[in-house]
Amino acid sequence: MPRSPGSIFTAVAVLAAGAVALALVLQHAFGMEPCAWCTFQRVIFLAVAAAALLAAALRPVRAAFALAGALVVLLAAGGVWAALHQQFVASKADSCAYTFADRFLLRTGLDEKFPALFEATASCADANAPLLGLPFAAWSAALFALLCLASIAALRTGLRRTR
Repeated sequence: MPRSPGSIFTAVAVLAAGAVALALVLQHAFGMEPCAWCTFQRVIFLAVAAAALLAAALRPVRAAFALAGALVVLLAAGGVWAALHQQFVASKADSCAYTFADRFLLRTGLDEKFPALFEATASCADANAPLLGLPFAAWSAALFALLCLASIAALRTGLRRTR
């Protein structure tokens, strides 16, 4: 028996927020400094969490649930792209400056408003250090992919049940 769509979206939100919490512990307690792409992925993880909670809350309203659920899927897919870009493109470059992630953070001012969370303090090459043998960006891509697949399953189950 599949779990309820609301509980799946709640789990997606908890996992996404947990990823940011883990990144902050690794940064502030263990000195694993983030690059612009790392902090951009934090933004995406938090957006996934917010949209997933919204989808869980809007479950009784079919159209709103479908829109919020689709947003979660799109954000998580965008997170896969950002993590893979960091892994295969940005980590090979000398600098993350003036990349899409860097410009996004500068334009939104998130790095100045919440520096402990969004300030990039390392280059992309340095920030993609291995964690348990895998580059950090690979872990991020895998989690975003899991969140995307779980959200698709929750969305399909939720829309099927409301027919």
